[in-house]
Amino acid sequence: MIYRPVVLGFSAFLLAMTFVSFSVQASQMFITIGTAGVTGVYYPTGGAICRLVNKGRKEHGIRCSVESTDGSAHNITSIRENDLNFGVAQSDVQAAAWLGTHSFEKAGKYKDLRAVFSVHGEPLQLVVRKDAGIDRFEDVKGKRVNLGNPDSGQRETMMRILGHLGWSKKDFSYVGGLKSAEQSKALCNNQLDAVFFTAGIPNGSVKEATTSCETKLISLTGPWVDGFLKKYPQYSKAVIPARTYRGTDVDIQTFGPKATVVSSTDTDDEVVYQIVRSVMENFTSFKRLHPAFKNVEKSKMIKDGLSAPLHKGALRYYKEAGLIK
Repeated sequence: MIYRPVVLGFSAFLLAMTFVSFSVQASQMFITIGTAGVTGVYYPTGGAICRLVNKGRKEHGIRCSVESTDGSAHNITSIRENDLNFGVAQSDVQAAAWLGTHSFEKAGKYKDLRAVFSVHGEPLQLVVRKDAGIDRFEDVKGKRVNLGNPDSGQRETMMRILGHLGWSKKDFSYVGGLKSAEQSKALCNNQLDAVFFTAGIPNGSVKEATTSCETKLISLTGPWVDGFLKKYPQYSKAVIPARTYRGTDVDIQTFGPKATVVSSTDTDDEVVYQIVRSVMENFTSFKRLHPAFKNVEKSKMIKDGLSAPLHKGALRYYKEAGLIK
């Protein structure tokens, strides 16, 4: 008679502990940020955000992870298909998805797309072999070039530029679709004459190209650039400072989009709020996590390069912090 109640009590205890364990696990929210190739700046950008989010995991219950992807367009499409919660995307790609233009023309306007914040500028970096006879952008015509893989922001930018100039892929002797992590090796192996990068600086792939073989960066200036920037206000002029890369002894004049973080209306407001809060309230630490974040400013993050409306969760934080009246 004494033994039976003890067994039942222990069973009840185990059942209670199982329920508690399940409840704790159920309270955890797992989110993923889509980035791009591991040698670019998007991957460490996602990593920097997740590092700060995970730092406060015990408080808000959100666990953040990073996924290497094909890039901007892939990330937004994956968010649209509920395969990702957040993604890093070029400002021009964000605009195209919101408006349903360029590579998103077939899919149509993505009305549920929401902006979270922008991060660093992404200067367009043209790297060429020194023996390719390229001294200005116009000289790439007839050469072997890499325009980027189909789902990348790099490809989106380059196709806009070609369209603006009235060029097509037929104007080159060869057009590659390599990812950013692959094109530097192809350049140094003399399989390409020129490669393009839209990325924060310094960029690992550009460093590889400028240290592994004889290459140089080309400034992008002239009337065609001015006309392009007037037509597409989501781009702006930029400078790659001298000595950012080996062999670059003068400032390189160029232009480019902004890196932005996006989500959708399907992502819970509280989750977005906590993501933004984690970055903004640890802002000094965030800026130290990559050289590309050196000149990032809170006031610009909430407006520059953002075409889609701000997510309600992000807007809530910005109003509480006094960043938006």
